[in-house]
Amino acid sequence: MKNSIIWIGFIIAVLPVIIFRDFTPDNELRYLSIANEALRDGHLFAFYNQGLPYADKPPLYLWIVMLGKVIFGQHYMWFLSLFSVIPALVIMTVMDRWIALQNISDDLRLSAKLMLLTTGLFVGLALTLRMDMLMCMFITLSLYVFYQMLKSKRENRLYTWLFPIYVFLAIFSKGPVGILVPLISITLFLLVTGRIRTWGRYWGWKTWGILLSLCTIWFICVYAEGGNEYLNNLLFNQTVNRAVDSFHHKEPFYYYCISFWYSLAPWSLLIAGVILVAGCRRLYYTDLEQFFFMIAITTFVMLSCISSKIAVYLAPAFPFFVFLAVIMLKRFRWNFWLSLTLLLPSIVYVAALGVFIVLVKGGELAGYGHWLFYVAASLLTVTGLLAIWKLYWQNSITGTINTLAIGLLMAVFVGGWGLPSVNNDIGFRGVCEQAKELAVKQNIDAYYTYGIRRSDSMDVFLDEDVQRVDETEILNGVCEGGILMTLNRRIRNNAALLDYFAGKPTYTVGNYIIIDLKQ
Repeated sequence: MKNSIIWIGFIIAVLPVIIFRDFTPDNELRYLSIANEALRDGHLFAFYNQGLPYADKPPLYLWIVMLGKVIFGQHYMWFLSLFSVIPALVIMTVMDRWIALQNISDDLRLSAKLMLLTTGLFVGLALTLRMDMLMCMFITLSLYVFYQMLKSKRENRLYTWLFPIYVFLAIFSKGPVGILVPLISITLFLLVTGRIRTWGRYWGWKTWGILLSLCTIWFICVYAEGGNEYLNNLLFNQTVNRAVDSFHHKEPFYYYCISFWYSLAPWSLLIAGVILVAGCRRLYYTDLEQFFFMIAITTFVMLSCISSKIAVYLAPAFPFFVFLAVIMLKRFRWNFWLSLTLLLPSIVYVAALGVFIVLVKGGELAGYGHWLFYVAASLLTVTGLLAIWKLYWQNSITGTINTLAIGLLMAVFVGGWGLPSVNNDIGFRGVCEQAKELAVKQNIDAYYTYGIRRSDSMDVFLDEDVQRVDETEILNGVCEGGILMTLNRRIRNNAALLDYFAGKPTYTVGNYIIIDLKQ
């Protein structure tokens, strides 16, 4: 019942965001474009982006996107968001059931759940259309099943099937990290706890047989559709090459030592402090505590050794960092240093309204002056003040955590209603709808863009391919007879383009300009 209340509360809090937010161009709109191309060409295993092979990701998430298009006829944010929001809540529920084995108090369990759901990058992934949260869910489920097998006196046949299936689904969601996290963390845990001889019970012939069988079927289907070159790209270029010397997102070894602090904000100080102090004092007594610690640390180190890095790649470790820290809190009393880890984020909350006003008035957030954003920032400020009162007048660590978490979710709920006012800054829907309406009136079927990043994915809204052009091509008349979309700042101080566009009908949509080059 308590988990049901949190499910309902979290869904209500993020509902305005998943209803009103536009698709972002960087990844979300690209996935929609790839799915549309796959449906048009009849592909299920070998994907293409604007005609070029796209072997970056396994097919599971793209299948979900394709399914939504088949069912509804178009892509809806609310439908696709379910496959990020629900996995996040499943992870929370599994982790809560897991720590229930540790005789954790209800207050700490509630704080753990709220901390996870309000951890910066975790809640960000829950509201973003990516496959990362799906992979994290299957990794968490596979590790949970392993632990149940570890503690079970009898062999459970269902678990011996679920374990490899969950691992495969993790691979099928995002790639090799789906097997590396459970394989390395389980192996090292068994080694450290003196159980390495039982490794074959979990990673035996049945597990590897199921994994290899499923992967073989997948790779045969990929080969049948995409040929040897596509399969080679999927198996080697997107795995080995990105791991050893990445051509994409290449970062130094210490990258996650930096991203950790903002990825797990506002709880990063508390999490890092508690876990490090508990480690120094050797407070990890139980198997569960040692296993959580092993998962978090091995995932952190392993991903640091891989060449390709972005902050979201560390997501599989987030639930274990959060819940391990909360488990350890039962061994700490309120003290100055512990309170400081929550005081600093509380002060940031208090400053939210003032900082927001300065950024809006200063121009950095000029388009975000909607009154609902002011209310959301005010809620954070009030929450920060209330959290400080809980921390120092009631000496309540869990009360402070819960206050900060609930205040953040309330701010997300209120701010979400104001998203329509800034959607033109977030995505392409507004400018594309205006351009498409103009094209129908003028009987135009050629769309061009200048200086707009990732604009090739506009075909999701326009139902037509979009051609990117440069200044020289524009001045040479390549776009004549079509519609050109660009950013206002791209032509504001360009005398040649201003002269060329003189007398042409123009339409402004947020920061974008649409120019009718047929007239």
